[in-house]
Amino acid sequence: MKILMITPYLPYPLLSGGQIRTYNLLKNLAGKHEITLFSFIREKKEKKHIKELLKYCKDVKVIQRRKAWDWRNIFLAGLTSYPFLVSIYLSITLKKLIKKELETNNYDLIHAETFYVMPNLPETNLPVLLVEQTIEYLVYQNFVKNFRFFPLKPLLYFDVAKIKIWEKHYWKKAARLAAMSEEDKRIVQKHLKNIETDIVANGVDVDYFNKTKISKPSRPTLLFVGNFKWLPNKDAARFLVEKMWPVIKKKVPNAVLWIVGKNPTDNIKRLAGKDVKIDEFVEDIRNAFGQASILVAPIRNGRGTKYKVLEAMATGLPVVTTPLGIEGIDAVNGREVLVAKSADGLTRLAVDLLLKPSLGEKVAENAKKLVDTRYNWQTISNNLDRIYRELGRDKK
Repeated sequence: MKILMITPYLPYPLLSGGQIRTYNLLKNLAGKHEITLFSFIREKKEKKHIKELLKYCKDVKVIQRRKAWDWRNIFLAGLTSYPFLVSIYLSITLKKLIKKELETNNYDLIHAETFYVMPNLPETNLPVLLVEQTIEYLVYQNFVKNFRFFPLKPLLYFDVAKIKIWEKHYWKKAARLAAMSEEDKRIVQKHLKNIETDIVANGVDVDYFNKTKISKPSRPTLLFVGNFKWLPNKDAARFLVEKMWPVIKKKVPNAVLWIVGKNPTDNIKRLAGKDVKIDEFVEDIRNAFGQASILVAPIRNGRGTKYKVLEAMATGLPVVTTPLGIEGIDAVNGREVLVAKSADGLTRLAVDLLLKPSLGEKVAENAKKLVDTRYNWQTISNNLDRIYRELGRDKK
């Protein structure tokens, strides 16, 4: 089948969850479908990565995205019905390019990653598969709820309301919808009962993470992993350092906290201190997983599957997280993962594992088996392939 895919990022290098997801799906679907990829880039130097994607795509076309705080985005969000998130990705140039591509070539369907790229699609009779990596309006709604500068809150809540309207609008426009988890699927169907929604979960390169070199740390080491361009990771890191770490340090005096992630802001860098290390330059994330005692992921916001949790499980590292942190992964608390909601509960679980590593060994073993069998990219890409073929038949 011939598929036109549009993404809000170039799926290489593998620096974010979205990039990891799209790259691995392209890699596993390349032998079954002919895919032309349209992607936004932030900087011109990203074009050097196109050659890697051409291994799996018939063609790759990129358009440079405006900077987030460009005056045009502010104008659109402030004076039109577009929310700020949609304004950032609105591109007349891209819409023209896609229109020309559809007129020139005979495609079977369009795959859109995230609703906010869909305004760039011209009118078409082709079926559109919309993949929602998270329910965006809920992410921003929670961000505004915790926003500390109160005079701006009404304006931000108004923008969140616009995001919700636009997100639901494009759910309706899609021929089919894919979510990351059963919970996200329930949210979609609560709003739109008749829309067909599939689960296309996130996954892990099992073979890659099976090669992790395990090296027991000399001191009990808590690991936090996350790209700090994503708002929930900023919140989780601060929560870990401010609410959990003082108690953990008191209970386990020789413990160290290792925070690994690209794009740390100044506020994140200021979290560093005695026995708290901020590291944005870990070349191979497997080295971090292999040299830690446990992964702590106190995620309090943001829907969808968390790659860091899947990757830690794939390496056999015990995971302590929240219900949101394990969302999209069919793991059972106490069997494949340890889950708590509060700072006290998460802290208690982390301390228990640090003081008695044997407690986490069986949990980690069960988690690794789960990921190996159900969350490998081959299995997940086969599911997406099935959806493609069903949509292609619908077209005919």
